[in-house]
Amino acid sequence: MAARLDEKLEPIFQDVLHRNPGEAEFHQAVHEVLETLGPVLVKYPEFAEKKIIQRICEPERQIIFRVPWQDDKGEIHINRAFRVEFNSALGPYKGGMRFHPSVYLGIIKFLGFEQIFKNALTGLPIGGGKGGSDFNPKGRSDDEIMRFCQSLMTELYRHLGEYTDVPAGDIGVGGREIGYLFGQYKRITNRYESGVLTGKGLDWGGSRARTEATGYGTVFFTQEMLKAKGDSLDGKTVVVSGSGNVAIYAIEKAHQLGAKVIACSDSGGIIVDEKGIDLDTVKRIKEVERRRISAYADVHKHARYVEDGNIWTVPCDVALPCATQNELNGSDARTLVENGCIAVAEGANMPTTPEGVQIFQEAKLCYGPGKAANAGGVATSALEMQQNASRDTWSFDYTEKRLEEIMINIHKSCYETAGEFDAPDNYVLGANITGFIKVARAMDAMGLI
Repeated sequence: MAARLDEKLEPIFQDVLHRNPGEAEFHQAVHEVLETLGPVLVKYPEFAEKKIIQRICEPERQIIFRVPWQDDKGEIHINRAFRVEFNSALGPYKGGMRFHPSVYLGIIKFLGFEQIFKNALTGLPIGGGKGGSDFNPKGRSDDEIMRFCQSLMTELYRHLGEYTDVPAGDIGVGGREIGYLFGQYKRITNRYESGVLTGKGLDWGGSRARTEATGYGTVFFTQEMLKAKGDSLDGKTVVVSGSGNVAIYAIEKAHQLGAKVIACSDSGGIIVDEKGIDLDTVKRIKEVERRRISAYADVHKHARYVEDGNIWTVPCDVALPCATQNELNGSDARTLVENGCIAVAEGANMPTTPEGVQIFQEAKLCYGPGKAANAGGVATSALEMQQNASRDTWSFDYTEKRLEEIMINIHKSCYETAGEFDAPDNYVLGANITGFIKVARAMDAMGLI
């Protein structure tokens, strides 16, 4: 059950519902932010007078277009694509592109809205945006994916630029897709504008540690939450939902910090390995062979595969949801708490339902919301933009160190803001208010934009 809103904020939320019908994920994301902003309007009444919240809740621009493309058999397909350029008060729009059958305008608006505050938390000069398509890359050949990406960019290119809007990858969009998109952008514009896309290959403008950044950043944030309690990840058992890019590198960094990851998953089921997940096997299965996680049990006979299993039933000290939105509900949250879980950090965007969040907060475990805990990915994308602008390249170690510093600072600002507003250890409130105030002050300074 979602918390009640402040009486000044309820009309704003009702207007969002009225103006954006049928977009449940967007409604959820807006409510989750608004329910923490009551104290901000008391301290900064000018934000209410100037309708900053209403302006933030309405995207600056929403782009919807068709993407016609031809498969290897010559059959024509038509997909729909989106780019929501939500808020540019702090810098050019920045946010990933998602290719998945579930994509529709409400998903992209939820992700773009979250991106505003996540990007603000990094302290880097980037605004919030998001994009994607209902195209499903699974089972498609490289040539089919190339043709789709080229068709999409043929329309999208006119809305992009290193000082305007800078997409990156997301679910279904990795280095291969970014390469095809960038190639078409370069072909159309006749400009080698490296900073127009991030997540590029290392040989042509990409950033070392970008692949690892979201997963690593989530674990760095988890470590900071535990440090604030006088604890650490060393010796802890961890479960990580998913087995894609974010999950893989969350597993890697957790192992490096002394934890033992005992379970991961995909849409087919879960793998439980009490000896500790063998990361080389997962990388080979998922990144090279592109097979289901069930293949792990073929290699490691002691491991247990549970088809359609629920990873949150596996007892653990730390849970890292790294798959997709609303994957962890109230029942799952209760199970984790009852099994002794002490920390949850979100590697995915809004993976915990409102009921689940409430249960975690009432149990007073360390709970890091996605807009803070998974900000490492976009932070490293912004570092890639810096390298591109200066025609420079940085080492992996240097980039990772910058990432760690950013995540430490995000934790510090969320922790201190929560204390300032009389909600100690409430990272949801801390993240929302910190990000909101940064954006609100910039919007106020620029006049009525």
